[in-house]
Amino acid sequence: MSDFIDRIGIERAWVGAVGLLTAVFGLGSVLFPRAVYANFVWQYFWGPVYADAHNWNCVAWADGAQVQPQSCGSVPASLGPVAEPGYTVVSEIGYALILLLMLVGVGLLVKRLRIQRYRALFYGLFPFMFFGGTLRVIEDVNDAARDTAGQAPVFEYPLNTLFISPVIYFTVFFVALAAVVVAVYLAENVVDREFEYPLFAIGATLLAANLLYFVWAAAAQPYVSFHPQVAAVVLVGATVVAGGVWYGIETLRPSINAGTGFMGAVVLWAHAVDGVANFVGLNLMPTLTGLSNLQGKHPVNRFIVDVAGQYLPAYLDAFPFLVVKMVAATFVLWVFDETVFDDSPRFTVMLLVAIVAVGLGPGTRDMVRATLYV
Repeated sequence: MSDFIDRIGIERAWVGAVGLLTAVFGLGSVLFPRAVYANFVWQYFWGPVYADAHNWNCVAWADGAQVQPQSCGSVPASLGPVAEPGYTVVSEIGYALILLLMLVGVGLLVKRLRIQRYRALFYGLFPFMFFGGTLRVIEDVNDAARDTAGQAPVFEYPLNTLFISPVIYFTVFFVALAAVVVAVYLAENVVDREFEYPLFAIGATLLAANLLYFVWAAAAQPYVSFHPQVAAVVLVGATVVAGGVWYGIETLRPSINAGTGFMGAVVLWAHAVDGVANFVGLNLMPTLTGLSNLQGKHPVNRFIVDVAGQYLPAYLDAFPFLVVKMVAATFVLWVFDETVFDDSPRFTVMLLVAIVAVGLGPGTRDMVRATLYV
């Protein structure tokens, strides 16, 4: 296989792999719509997005009509496969494979653009992690307009699917990809700065636009409130937790972070934001805002909370998720040692970008969602 890739080139091999997968599932969906599309592509990938976009608990295939059944627990067989919002084991494996394929593609693009400062790319992309999380909250505000206030949402189906997981990861991915290309062009032809500065500025501008939208919604719309103490507690709490873990690593076992360096602190902080935001949103909202707790939106979170709830009081059942996040993030730092960076620095940094994104993206969404109470 390696000899074959060497002969045709890794870029052509990547394009061929993407084309082959597209052809298999595209032609399969046309030739075998029930077996390939309805029972696989729709049930595990598009059906959950469709249900989430309409804020339904589930959706039935119904020969392509895609209807909301009267009861999600007992759907007639004649309606075909049923999908619910969220992820399944099959979809998570599929998205993980797609993520790896896309990371290889980004690595090839970085090589094509002659980007050598990989760690600078990591920091330049940092605002896009916040941008992705806040972009998801736009859909939460959209749902609140429709379901709480009875107003017509700003973004109707199918446009709102761009803001729903997992499609939103592709949305942010392509926005960030375009920003990298623009930043490299600006650095080489317009501004006398390294590419990471315009890249960071583009991400910060997109983030600011989302935040301005939330300011308008909180000020002008009755279904959106504003509780800045929530964001403050999340950010301060995450900084304290991540700082404590970082100090422990640097004091007791500095070899764990020898490879990632300061990027390791960013990884820890990103996942601390996710863990603390969940704890605040699911356990501390009555204390901080006088309002009821929010409901968990992620399957892994709900599973950990459900298990912990059997042993801990209700006001602490989301805390173990924070512990799991810190243990997992520390394990990541240990895996990404100096040898990994020496062998493949470009792909290693791409993986770290993805790891930060899957922590800070959902964490930012949960924090802003709790702050606005939507």
